[in-house]
Amino acid sequence: QVKLVESGGGLVQPGGSLRLSCAASGSIIRINTMGWDRQTPGKQRELVATITSGGRTNYADSVKGRFTISRDNAKNTVYLQMNSLKPEDTAVYYCNADVQSEQYSIRTNWGQGTQVTVSS
Repeated sequence: QVKLVESGGGLVQPGGSLRLSCAASGSIIRINTMGWDRQTPGKQRELVATITSGGRTNYADSVKGRFTISRDNAKNTVYLQMNSLKPEDTAVYYCNADVQSEQYSIRTNWGQGTQVTVSS
């Protein structure tokens, strides 16, 4: 069973920074694209950022210039550095990874989510 575990969420003031981490474990053969989504109750789930195995990145317009996604392939880990945080960034952040394993060819796996709250 492939498992993704997020960490690094918490409470921060507007203008502050947080660094999220997500480590994948299990019978992993290969990980293609990894990314981060976020969800606020009553609002549509939003894609925040993605990064391919080759390092190509993509960001939502709302976070461009403030967030940076990166990955460490040796550790099967993806990171999200969040700077200049705004109250609108408050959400549960979920990491995801397109994983090839011995159980299936490739599928998207999701973490349990970590809460980020931006408030004064």
